[in-house]
Amino acid sequence: MVYPNVNLKKVFGNVSTVIARKKTEDPDGTNEGGTQLARVLGLGDLTLLGVGSTLGVGVYVLAGAVAKTDAGPAVILSFLVAAIASALAGLCYAEFAARVPKAGSAYVYSYVTVGELAAFVIGWNLVLEYIIGTASVARAFSSYLDTMTGNVMADTLKEIMPIRVSFLSSYPDFLSLGIVLVLTALLAWGVRESALMNNIFTAFNLLTVITVIIAGLFKVNASNWSIPKSAIPKDVRGGEGGFLPFGISGVMAGAAKCFFGFVGFDCVATTGEEAKNPQRHIPLAIVVSLIIIFLAYFGISTVLTMMWPYYDQDIHAPLVITFKNVGMPTISTIVSAGAIFALCTR
Repeated sequence: MVYPNVNLKKVFGNVSTVIARKKTEDPDGTNEGGTQLARVLGLGDLTLLGVGSTLGVGVYVLAGAVAKTDAGPAVILSFLVAAIASALAGLCYAEFAARVPKAGSAYVYSYVTVGELAAFVIGWNLVLEYIIGTASVARAFSSYLDTMTGNVMADTLKEIMPIRVSFLSSYPDFLSLGIVLVLTALLAWGVRESALMNNIFTAFNLLTVITVIIAGLFKVNASNWSIPKSAIPKDVRGGEGGFLPFGISGVMAGAAKCFFGFVGFDCVATTGEEAKNPQRHIPLAIVVSLIIIFLAYFGISTVLTMMWPYYDQDIHAPLVITFKNVGMPTISTIVSAGAIFALCTR
């Protein structure tokens, strides 16, 4: 049998060339054969998109959970460290958005700078991230509404259409499916309309956060930041007391958790072909949204740990329980409503 002469060097050279092949962009951010989307998003729309995609239900839960288990009152320092780390990532996104004002976010950025293989991997990871994120938020929204109505939907569907598979839900969540379909239809309707809805829900979410912070200021007690170890009940994990009950290591451990509270602003970078002035507005929107998010977390964690001892925080619904404990049940109801608006923007 005669084997053909194969130039392995040439073959592997061609493969490496294809893998490292990069997309070229014109100076104005367009490329031949690319799609042209409606440029209708201004700086305000992009900023609210970043805030809405990042400031979810975590703003009502994360501070109390981290304060109790990791950092104590120093949770505000944990959020500061997390904000600095997020800002470094945000500045990278801002620079890429200014250099490559195209839709696609990290996929396009890696395609232009690193090559096709890296872009392929990152692109499909982004798809996976958004699919899982959408499903998780829709499920959380459905569960939250169902809880507020006494679990009527869950109990009924478990009885009528039970699912007995260990790795699946115990019932078909039609409400979650409906939420995804409605939002998909809204996005397909038009960018302007979907941006308007996002702006409305984000505005209500921010209004709730501001209301919580202002209301909490009337119930703050500075002594909750300097609780001595002798005053901590023996049956709870309260560390050494004071402002840093778990030390600097606790602050850093809390910062690792708090970092996830800043995840989401990168979606602003996906609007490169829908922003009116992407090279200017996208970087500004990323920076401004991160500042707003940090101030929200900082304010919430400050009033929360000053209103109620850190070691006695509820890790599931700290704000709701704390405001009930200090005699402000109306604010607890407002927090529950704000959580729904937060879910609508994720």
